[in-house]
Amino acid sequence: MDWAPIRKPPEVRARANLRDYATACRDFDWTTARSAVSGLPGGGLNIAYEAVDRHAEGPRAGQAALRWIDTAGGVTEFTYADLAERTNRFAAMVRDLGVRQGERVFTLLGRVPDLYVAVLGSLKAGCVVSPLFSAFGPEPVRQRLALGEATVLVTTSSLYRRKVRPIRDRVPSLRHVLLSGAAGEGDPPALDPLLAASSPEAQIARTAPEDPALLHFTSGTTGAPKGALHVHDAVVAHHVTAAYALDLRAGDMFWCTADPGWVTGTSYGLIAPLTHGATLVSDEGDFEAHRWYRVLEQQRVTVWYTAPTALRMLMRHGGLADRYDLSALRFIASVGEPLNPEVVVWGEEALGLPVHDNWWQTETGAIMISNFAGEDIRPGSMGRPLPGIETGLLRRGPDGRALVTEGRVQQVTEPGEDGELALRPGWPSMFRAYWNEPGRYAKTFADGWYLSGDVARRDADGYYWFVGRADDVIKSAGHLVGPFEVESTLLAHPAVAEAGVIGKPDPVAGELVKAFVALNPGHDATSELASEILAFGRRALGAVAPKEIEFATQLPHTRSGKVMRRLLKARELNLPEGDLSTLETADAAR
Repeated sequence: MDWAPIRKPPEVRARANLRDYATACRDFDWTTARSAVSGLPGGGLNIAYEAVDRHAEGPRAGQAALRWIDTAGGVTEFTYADLAERTNRFAAMVRDLGVRQGERVFTLLGRVPDLYVAVLGSLKAGCVVSPLFSAFGPEPVRQRLALGEATVLVTTSSLYRRKVRPIRDRVPSLRHVLLSGAAGEGDPPALDPLLAASSPEAQIARTAPEDPALLHFTSGTTGAPKGALHVHDAVVAHHVTAAYALDLRAGDMFWCTADPGWVTGTSYGLIAPLTHGATLVSDEGDFEAHRWYRVLEQQRVTVWYTAPTALRMLMRHGGLADRYDLSALRFIASVGEPLNPEVVVWGEEALGLPVHDNWWQTETGAIMISNFAGEDIRPGSMGRPLPGIETGLLRRGPDGRALVTEGRVQQVTEPGEDGELALRPGWPSMFRAYWNEPGRYAKTFADGWYLSGDVARRDADGYYWFVGRADDVIKSAGHLVGPFEVESTLLAHPAVAEAGVIGKPDPVAGELVKAFVALNPGHDATSELASEILAFGRRALGAVAPKEIEFATQLPHTRSGKVMRRLLKARELNLPEGDLSTLETADAAR
């Protein structure tokens, strides 16, 4: 189904940070962009200084940097000056423990103030920070701690006892475990007394732009997790992309709902908004529709960055948004998986603002393609490349990946033709390595391009449209079928809340398209409804429509909100389920 573009009024365009896309792309260069950050006094660049101390030393010292909402709904504020002092103490503490610059500090925490202190304090000390999902089990925790050669882990007493203590003796590099909150008998030391005894005036390590700063583990469909390493220069891209793609500015109340163990929870849930002098809103509680609307209303959130899964769950609650005052909202963006066009339009109707999709990966470190505040939206599109980012589509071979012939690739030039999405290296937040895996890193590049593994198409105006992961694309009766396109079409049926699409082996067609569907309240999973949805799909999609429908109470998601198609396929075919460490087990929207 085709969706009409959403036109932005002139007054919206005039207020946007990015008002003229063509001019911004023509005039942009990263050298000039670096002037937006201060740099360390005396030379060097440090993410924590850009996020906290340069504000704490100026007129924003008394402004709220972090507004934290606990599970009971209580609110605690930390000013930029508060955050500067506490992160100084953390940096001094790790140095007192004998931790050296470049060693790895891991966090295994939910949304609690000590998460922000540990990340920023570690960066001040010149350490490399690696956040982990608090929902990981003991083995995924052990695997990542061992792969990253962790020196320090900051966690809670409960998480330590359940997930760390059983595996600690199998991580020989781990010298220190520090506990946020109370520590019980026999536990490692609590963080608070150590911070209280540390200096509030620690010097920030004189890190250089190319010094390692962040280590984010990402799981592929197979194999061990990959540790994508980013450097302090990444803060330049965090800052610029937040201004362009999220329309973020000083004084905003910014709420990013991404899990802090995921790259978005670091790049945009922590670093980027602070570099702009915004206030972070952080909610410790789990997803619940009324709670989320209350946060938006009571905290007067102006910019909201959330996940398609969460938005679809809010859609299922009908007119609930009408009960809340959301007038402070200026901009809504989505991340985690491609955004279905229905959700973009629902945002305008229910929230008064359309939802802006964007695209990036752990490896890119920052948003690369986006729909912008000052530009029209094409529902279902990822948008256009940010200024300073060169993208291309590469012709694909039989395996779905870019076809590399004698080290060379061919670009797709015709609008509407699929290809593997690729980017020219050179932006500051591009990952510099897979930790201790140079061969694996080298395979992600060809002929001067970074190969994303995502398949997309581009229209005549330069808007990109997601098709699927190269290893998700379905080959059915000579057609290449993008699961996302099929899922979005099914989502337009009033009974369908979510859909996950896979290819099922077939001796004649090669693969048949099968859809797993979760229903909206008020609809029963009957054979009549299945037939109706199949017919709906055939009318919209023709030959590439699903041939089978299976109803599910809910679909499996990663904690970043992506439907785990490979898990649906493994269960359908009775295959090994593989790495489930990123599976969302508690609530799909966090």
